[in-house]
Amino acid sequence: MDRRTFLGYGALSGALISDAAADGVPHSRRPSASAASFDLEEATLDALARGMSSGRYSSQKLVERYLMRIASLDKHGPSVNSVIEVNPDASSIAAALDRERRQKGPRGPLHGIPVLIKDNIDTADRMSTTAGSLALAGAPAPMDSFLAQRLRAAGAVILGKTNLSEWANYRSTHSVSGWSGRGGQTRNPYALDRNPCGSSSGSGAAVSANFCALAIGTETDGSVVCPSSMNGVVGIKPTLGLLSRAGIVPISHSQDTAGPMARTVRDAAILLGALAGPDPRDPATAASAGKLASDYTRFLDPNGLRGARLGIARHFFGITSAVDKLMEDSIAEMRRQGAEIVDPADLPADSRFGAAETEVLSFEFKADLDAYLQARGPSSQVHSLADVIAFNEKHRDSEMPYFSQELFLQAQARGPLTEKAYLDALEKSKRLSRAEGIDKVLAQHRLDALVAPTAGPAWLTDWINGDHDTGGCSSPAAVAGYPHITVPAGFVFGLPVGISFFGAAWSEPVLLKLAYAFEQATHARKPPRFLPTVDFGGRHPSKAL
Repeated sequence: MDRRTFLGYGALSGALISDAAADGVPHSRRPSASAASFDLEEATLDALARGMSSGRYSSQKLVERYLMRIASLDKHGPSVNSVIEVNPDASSIAAALDRERRQKGPRGPLHGIPVLIKDNIDTADRMSTTAGSLALAGAPAPMDSFLAQRLRAAGAVILGKTNLSEWANYRSTHSVSGWSGRGGQTRNPYALDRNPCGSSSGSGAAVSANFCALAIGTETDGSVVCPSSMNGVVGIKPTLGLLSRAGIVPISHSQDTAGPMARTVRDAAILLGALAGPDPRDPATAASAGKLASDYTRFLDPNGLRGARLGIARHFFGITSAVDKLMEDSIAEMRRQGAEIVDPADLPADSRFGAAETEVLSFEFKADLDAYLQARGPSSQVHSLADVIAFNEKHRDSEMPYFSQELFLQAQARGPLTEKAYLDALEKSKRLSRAEGIDKVLAQHRLDALVAPTAGPAWLTDWINGDHDTGGCSSPAAVAGYPHITVPAGFVFGLPVGISFFGAAWSEPVLLKLAYAFEQATHARKPPRFLPTVDFGGRHPSKAL
């Protein structure tokens, strides 16, 4: 299906970026009938590959089906608004991959598979890379990111870009997750008035809503695992250096990483293997030599919890009593599967690196973003953080209708990365999160991993007060640069909640084994129903007033 055909679907079902997306106001609409009749709903990579091998599907047909679903449910109907742009060349790319499959066979498990990527990941094609900001619109990236190169080499079809919290949620302390000046507000497909969490909000919502087979997000602290948890999918935040950051709009080179988002652990593991690899453009990837795998599926074991020693990070509990009950049930299931539970196994340093992390991000954001914007070339209308700040002020009505840019202003006031304040904060945050944090508790209790609730249920989207974050366990692994995997654990009032497994550097094989075994024992994931609001089953709180 070419772009003209897709736009035809869009004309029938609503504009590609709807009025609702532009002003951020949600609509309470009934679920579309097509939500219940999609023939690819919950399709795994293995099922799609078998379908293409048998001739039941073609890559071009998969692209067509997913684009039709995006048109009917993302841009119309419930208007999830997770896709900021579709690839006008997706159909022709898929057709070429179909010919290659017939002539030579598949390149691998991603051959012909439609993938959505976050709109802060560079692609040197007819799509934009804007981090959700109008300041970067109209100036294509000069070259593919390393991740885009890897996807193309694996035979994947980059179907489009996903919306995000603008600038990866690093602009304001009162931001609204899932909102960007370019893309508007992404909604949670389980309850449309609820938030999808940020900043990889579009990626989480899109893969959960079956708008693609796979998606890629990015994380500095929580931006893969939180939207994965709140949208009921699997998210992997890998060890820093496993995936290249070259060609990704940055926040912090000390913490930034991309990560797979998928509906199953196996699919996420397949995508992780396709993306991992050393890249001269990102020196951090040199540390992955001898530690990465081209095929992470070989670590998946349905009996992987048997004999595993898991520490319960109790200080992340207490989000709500319902979340705690869900976690206790999950722990009981892990015991039934043969895991040894050490409870509690708290991180003594967890509460002490927050200020240091804030300092590090503020310094690195200015330095890293300036370097990235200068590399975008003369076609861009902004070449520094100072330029972006000025752009936002000039276009306040479209860029800052709900919240400001105080984090930008704080970062702009920072000095170079040679300043003692930065170096001291960096040393402190790494020491407290690693040697005196995760590494210490793992060694003390001889643990394979730590376990905690990833985040609470999705909060109501609120453009007046900003996010209502109820807590989560993302920070220790994020600051340390260590791996973290979240898996659906169940539901609270119909809203998904994830459970996290995190551990030592380069322990992806161990975490994948544990996450896969938990997934296979529970099968907690259920696809969203695109409800306008939470279904309390007749127990709405207003009835008690």
